[in-house]
Amino acid sequence: MFKWSKIALMVVGVLALATPAMAQDAAAAPAGTNILTGAAIGAGLIMLGAGFGISRIGSAAVESMARQPEVAGNIQTGMIISAALIEGATFFALIVCMIAG
Repeated sequence: MFKWSKIALMVVGVLALATPAMAQDAAAAPAGTNILTGAAIGAGLIMLGAGFGISRIGSAAVESMARQPEVAGNIQTGMIISAALIEGATFFALIVCMIAG
């Protein structure tokens, strides 16, 4: 339970820092300055979520393979399919984030 509350607090902190950056207007910035846009923050959050999801899949698959080595091939196949689905959803979310930003 403590782990999830820590993650939720981290997400709230990132969003609290990201809100002013997303509220800035790119046209109001002086020429030559690089401001942090909402698309960049969204892309970062998407990549963090995908990395967390794929790492959870990998750790669970390795643990289950260690417990039942006789079904390691089936577990590996399921792990690869799940990781590919997460990667595909991440790709589409990044595209939407970049188009909207």
